[in-house]
Amino acid sequence: MGLTAVVLAGTMLSGCGKTETTTANATANAGAAISLDELQKSAKGEGSIVSVGMPDSWANWKDTWNDIQTKYSLKHTDTDMSSAEEIAKFDSEKDKPTADIGDVGMAFGPVAVDKGVTQPYKTSHWDEIPDWAKDKDGNWIVGYQGTISILTNTKKVANPPKSFDDLLKGDYKISVGDVSKAAQAQSAVLAAAIAFGGDETNIEPGIAFFEKLAKAGRLSKTELSLANLEKGEIDVAFLWDFNALGYRAQLGQDQYSVSIPSEGSVVSGYATIINKYAPHPNAAKLTREYILSDEGQINLAKGFARPIRDNVKLPDDVAAKLLPTEDYKTAKPIKDFKAWEETSKQIPELWQERVLVHLN
Repeated sequence: MGLTAVVLAGTMLSGCGKTETTTANATANAGAAISLDELQKSAKGEGSIVSVGMPDSWANWKDTWNDIQTKYSLKHTDTDMSSAEEIAKFDSEKDKPTADIGDVGMAFGPVAVDKGVTQPYKTSHWDEIPDWAKDKDGNWIVGYQGTISILTNTKKVANPPKSFDDLLKGDYKISVGDVSKAAQAQSAVLAAAIAFGGDETNIEPGIAFFEKLAKAGRLSKTELSLANLEKGEIDVAFLWDFNALGYRAQLGQDQYSVSIPSEGSVVSGYATIINKYAPHPNAAKLTREYILSDEGQINLAKGFARPIRDNVKLPDDVAAKLLPTEDYKTAKPIKDFKAWEETSKQIPELWQERVLVHLN
């Protein structure tokens, strides 16, 4: 599944300028400030926000969309799709655009920029976003972070795996998703690489791990979806922690176990991209503003996603939804993003040659 972030674009604002850090002013990239009041008025005039890859069930987008509709009178629709599909849609519909904003895995942010389908917009919280989590010009900005975790159906697997080593010793089927195009699935490969001594510049240990599972007949070809989890067709799966915790909450706390692999995992994020050709550009920019506001960040945490802004105070009941901080002690953020961008481009071919060839 893809992630689509909502971002509000202004009236033909372009270029790259310094962003004001007050909530009262959202700085456009041409260097000309536009007040949030003006942005809200323009967005309301557009009347709609159309997202891709941002369904209600993913990271609690539902509450954010409800807030945006209530606060700003913007009608909302979403079409779920992968990160690669979002970018392709923006590109293919440039003459007749239908979508305003998308949410993509970090590795796909630069891809979208290279494709020329984004428009920059730095929000009023620009200076509170870590450098690793944003494009320097504001073409993409991470809204929330996630860590690859292991979700286990305990009715099918009595001893839930807590590590990659546990996974190799089991006899159950493991689901990873569509590695050819989904950021979550590709990040699972990177997590395995990190666990066995690799990193974003050396994906080989991760490919080798999944190659072993494939040769042993342990990789499932069943689509990794909530519907298939509900039907009991998935034993163990690799998912972002926010997705795994969300599914567990929906399907039953006692039936599902969520673990961060003990040897190591990867911390990454999902970034909003605003369509260069957005039919509702101001609504898109306003959406990005809201996503990075305290309220928007808390909404994401309610959906088990850790906010990208670390200065947001989460209500106690919301903080309790997340895994303990100590569970993440071996998880590592991507350090060389440029290297990961190049490596992630190689993964689909390696997956086909080394892993898929062993699946019946």
